Amino acid sequence: MPGKKRIRKPKHRQSLHEQIEDPETYGVRTRPRTEKKRRRAEEDDGEELLDVKLSGRILKAAREQQQELDAEELFDLDHEGDDDDDDDDGQGGGGGKKRIDAQAALRAAMQRLGEKGGKGGAPGPAGGRDDDSDDDEDSEGGGGLEGDYELEEEVEVDADDERALAAFMAPEAAAGGYRQTSLADLIMARLRERQAEQGLAALPEGGGEDDDDGEAGPGPVPEGLEPRVVEVYRGVGKLLSRYSTGKIPKAFKIIPNLRNWEDVLYLTEPESWSVHAVYQATRLFVSNLNARLAQRFLALVLLPRVRYEIRASKKLHFALFQALRKATYKPGAFYKGLLLPLCQSRTCSVREAVIFSSVLKKASLPVLHSAAALLRLATLEYCGTTSFFMTVLLNKKYALPYRVIDSLVDHFVRFADDERQCPVVWHQALLTFVQRYKHEIRPADLRSLRALCTKQNHYKMTPEVLRELDHALGRGNSAAGAAGGGGAAGGVAPMALGGGPGVAQAAGGPGAAAAAAAAAAQLAGAKGRVGSKVVENVRDMPPVLMMED
Repeated sequence: MPGKKRIRKPKHRQSLHEQIEDPETYGVRTRPRTEKKRRRAEEDDGEELLDVKLSGRILKAAREQQQELDAEELFDLDHEGDDDDDDDDGQGGGGGKKRIDAQAALRAAMQRLGEKGGKGGAPGPAGGRDDDSDDDEDSEGGGGLEGDYELEEEVEVDADDERALAAFMAPEAAAGGYRQTSLADLIMARLRERQAEQGLAALPEGGGEDDDDGEAGPGPVPEGLEPRVVEVYRGVGKLLSRYSTGKIPKAFKIIPNLRNWEDVLYLTEPESWSVHAVYQATRLFVSNLNARLAQRFLALVLLPRVRYEIRASKKLHFALFQALRKATYKPGAFYKGLLLPLCQSRTCSVREAVIFSSVLKKASLPVLHSAAALLRLATLEYCGTTSFFMTVLLNKKYALPYRVIDSLVDHFVRFADDERQCPVVWHQALLTFVQRYKHEIRPADLRSLRALCTKQNHYKMTPEVLRELDHALGRGNSAAGAAGGGGAAGGVAPMALGGGPGVAQAAGGPGAAAAAAAAAAQLAGAKGRVGSKVVENVRDMPPVLMMED
């Protein structure tokens, strides 16, 4: 049986054409919709007042912001004459304006710290947090740390390799008495020199003054700093000693803009910072200082802290590893402030070399900076762990200048007369060098490397090195070898521009001479279009400038 027919009720009382033709309305709605009218009335009456706590917080924040603005205006009015005098005594130009802004920000930050410290709440430095900073990533968990911290390979060193490495290291490395020069050591040495010139008593080696309890107090204050500045930045140092995540004080953020930033940074006691504070400070100084000043920060603050952590805990915290990776954003400062001082001290341990090599392997560094670093590593007095860094840089397969390749050959050849047994990592660096650049080595240097293998021998590495040397063409012979190979294959030119079917038929055909002449003419025309000043071979570039110590 067919189903019952469903009767649909009309949705509207009148059809559309009846509504349009109705003489009373002519399609215009005369009665408002009740639902929308009721909803609009609810929206108008639904505005609720804020509760007491929330409104109190908003008023308090607005009051504090107004007090900060008033304090800045007050200081600017009180010290306007002083700022003008300082500007006249300065070097002029944009540098004077930058110093005035930094000093004004410093005074405003100290005023705010004093007001919040006097309210009985948090201490002065802890209250001086940068509330209106635009660093959103600092407020995330872990202080903005990101990335992975894992080593691609594990380096196993047996007793024989340890003895071979120790034979090339400084005596201080074996005794464990070497200490990396830090910012505090530099400031203390400067203060001792000034006191010696003035005929005053020399400062103690510890640097700090003993309290009544026998504990070491804060160190001496550099000259030219006001007591208020000393008080504020020592408080900032106490805050950074327990910092884990969040925003950092504004008084600390303006340190890179100060002329005497080293003296002010010394007041915060960088050796007592937490690892997360070291990471934030590295981000701040690397991004705000130029390469020369960033190099000083890395060499005097970051490098001593990283070496101390590795020596104390036998590993490196993730925040410090990320700080090293942030340091690679200034390649010149990274090489001259971290890598070269570490190798120049001849006290770099295997654990330190593996960690720094991991950072170097993950980073993408320009070829000229890396070539200059390889040149300096090859000329430094050899330390066993230097070969770790040379292997990583050689594996990046840079197009190195001939001067760097020749210095690397001299670096390896000088071990031919050395009676000490070279460690395995030295043989690995030699094998990597020969594998990557065997066609760019001079024929005389190839013979010197072959003679070296008879003096410094390894049962696994040396046969591979000799095999690579056997297949090496040498500098100047690679192009001739390629041309000779092409002639043996049928006399085809090694490079045919616009090679179409006519060039393919010319190989061995009756019109081979005509096709070769046409290809040569086309190649000559292409060369004529290239500028005369364009250097096509990167290995023919001018010599690399030596870096400063």
